[in-house]
Amino acid sequence: MNISKGKERWIDCYKSSQKILLVGEGDFSFSACLARAFRTAENIVATSYLKRELLLQYHWTSIPHLEELERLGCLLLYKIDVYKMHTHPNLKNKKFDIIIFNFPHAGHFDYLCEHDTELIAMHKELVEAYFKSASKMLTEGGEVHLRHRDDPPYDSWNVVLLASKAGLTLKEKFTLNIPKVADLSNKDEVHVLKMKKQVHGDEIQVSSEEDDDKYIQTEKVVAFDDFLSQKLDELKLSYK
Repeated sequence: MNISKGKERWIDCYKSSQKILLVGEGDFSFSACLARAFRTAENIVATSYLKRELLLQYHWTSIPHLEELERLGCLLLYKIDVYKMHTHPNLKNKKFDIIIFNFPHAGHFDYLCEHDTELIAMHKELVEAYFKSASKMLTEGGEVHLRHRDDPPYDSWNVVLLASKAGLTLKEKFTLNIPKVADLSNKDEVHVLKMKKQVHGDEIQVSSEEDDDKYIQTEKVVAFDDFLSQKLDELKLSYK
């Protein structure tokens, strides 16, 4: 029986009828959370940049989540490079309603800390590459989601500006109420910056002024959210 043809189910802003791509999963607990709520994962593609053997070594807690996802019909892909995921043989002919990257990170290095400009530049390069690749994989009306802290030094990534370089712009920001899951629950509490966007031609200016609650929409939009306690403030962008 094709369980995807049953009743449509929701978990916060996500619904079972949407074609969802998850990028850079850690222990796959977020993917499993969605699948569990939908009672199917037939519309979910969940990916890791690690090959399966290394994933199981570094994230042994992923084993039950992977088993659950496989049982519910999820397509699991490994060694997916966010820089060129739109060219991957299993993805290049697919379009998605929602593409999600939870807390992107360029890696940990003994000689660098999060405040170092070198590591910040690496993070920004990763996020910009994600936006550029994801923007080529959207259905009409599709959304790109980024979950990201915006307390220092993470606010210096300026993710809205990075999105604009990929033809993406802010649509809205909202709180995401999803139950506590392992790869999201270990984040520190952050303070959310309320940003203002103005569009002058192709130029997007971003400030931290709090006197304007309007969001500009263009042809392509991307979504962001920021972790606050055990919840997420999400900046949501989509095609107009």
